[in-house]
Amino acid sequence: MPEQRDANTTFAQRVRLARDRAGLTRPVAAGLVGRSAEWVKGVETGAIGMPRLPMLIRLATIYECDLGDLTGDERISAATYTKATHTDLPAIKRALTTYRLTPADGEPESAEVLHARVRSAWKLWHGSGGHRSRVAALLPDLLADTQHSARVLDGVERRRALVAQAQAYHLTQLFLAFQPEPELIMLTGDRSMAAAQDADSPRAMAGAAWYMNHVYRDASEAADARVELAEQAASLLRQEDPEDLARWGLLQLAVALSFAKIGKAGLAWRYWDLAQDASRRLGNEYAHPWLIFGRGLVDAYALTIHLDLVQPGKAVEAAASLDLSAVPSATRRSFHMIEAARAYGMQDEGVAAVALLQKAHKTSPETVRFNMHTRMVLPELAKAGPRMVREDARELALALSIST
Repeated sequence: MPEQRDANTTFAQRVRLARDRAGLTRPVAAGLVGRSAEWVKGVETGAIGMPRLPMLIRLATIYECDLGDLTGDERISAATYTKATHTDLPAIKRALTTYRLTPADGEPESAEVLHARVRSAWKLWHGSGGHRSRVAALLPDLLADTQHSARVLDGVERRRALVAQAQAYHLTQLFLAFQPEPELIMLTGDRSMAAAQDADSPRAMAGAAWYMNHVYRDASEAADARVELAEQAASLLRQEDPEDLARWGLLQLAVALSFAKIGKAGLAWRYWDLAQDASRRLGNEYAHPWLIFGRGLVDAYALTIHLDLVQPGKAVEAAASLDLSAVPSATRRSFHMIEAARAYGMQDEGVAAVALLQKAHKTSPETVRFNMHTRMVLPELAKAGPRMVREDARELALALSIST
């Protein structure tokens, strides 16, 4: 539930509270908004007044809160400015909030058929083109059918159906990312974990923990809680098994990202090293078919860790050396191109940032369209970026229906 806003608090107090809830130090927050730690202190003590709207949006984005949580105005939401709504969101919401209290008519689909449908959906998600739209067309029926089979089947078949159901919720959770329905994201993550636990499947629980780690991190939940979740799930896996090892390595990445989010560099890189070691044991050519864990993904997340640790110079170095051809997912490649654009933007290298956003859009248009960083920076680049790329930024913003 949203936090109750206190009309008696000042803007400075609300900003300080939002940063504390996000678990960010002043230097980390300053780096993420492109200002000094003294500037952040000035805002939080009232020495500096309320900044203009673009900076307010940036603060709300990095603190993962509504704009109204900062301004005190209930009528203003950061989602109004930073999140685009997919046309299929209402259908997905209906599918998630429709409760079938009696079993559906007809025979349940076998676990084998359900897993084949889930694999097809994953291929669409990681493919090029309108991946969100194509997967959204499948999700309502897939959710209903996995629920029906899990309710009617028995024994091993039921547990296998529950594993398929957990993955269906993973896909739904990914569709909901960057949509203005945070409660649904938490709901799908919780349902995925519940299905995995009911299936008594360590692999399914590990996959659910990876996505729940993202949910907790983005919601600024306590780092200790999300690290504990990842480590508990990892402890259930057998590292001598390649399938288990991939999931174990992915969970080490989850812990690394959690520590980077709160500025603990030593711990972040220690767990990143563990993930890198797992990817090496799997072989340079290995990539998990839907979790995409492998050397390419581990290297790509090194860039994100540098960004979260506010190390723009090292982030640019990581971006320049990144080989995304090793990541067999158009959506993942596009996301990491956006992360590279974020690195160059932190160094005020607008030409490179715009070029990377254009490339990301060509690779996976819907990834760029629904990415908050893209939607936040494009208007600025269109108005105040390097003159030679302002028109490019405006054209890309127009293609994404972003007002400049």
